[in-house]
Amino acid sequence: MAQNIHGNLVKVIIDIKKRIMAVDADLHSDLFEFMIKEENSEPQNLWGINLYPDKEESDFIEFDSMMNLRPSLGNRTRGIESEELRDKIISIIKGLVKKWITYTKILIVKSGLKNL
Repeated sequence: MAQNIHGNLVKVIIDIKKRIMAVDADLHSDLFEFMIKEENSEPQNLWGINLYPDKEESDFIEFDSMMNLRPSLGNRTRGIESEELRDKIISIIKGLVKKWITYTKILIVKSGLKNL
């Protein structure tokens, strides 16, 4: 998934209310549009981040997206200025990534590829 035109970067739009995310498109705006159309997400709940699967801890998540420029919501940069909001996103990401890793491990074991 992470090997694309962005190198090892995975673009993500996360819905902080529904605690779901869309991943891996060329543009955050594509994911933003998907979340609104397919998941009925409300734009004010959607925030853009980047994930670096090869990195750990604080380097794993980057809070940077043009989609975050929201002066009407008090966010005037591409980053996410609110520490409370960043902490909420980190919490959601940790939960979703942990579920994905667990699910992937289950699939590997069920398929008999235990050495991966």
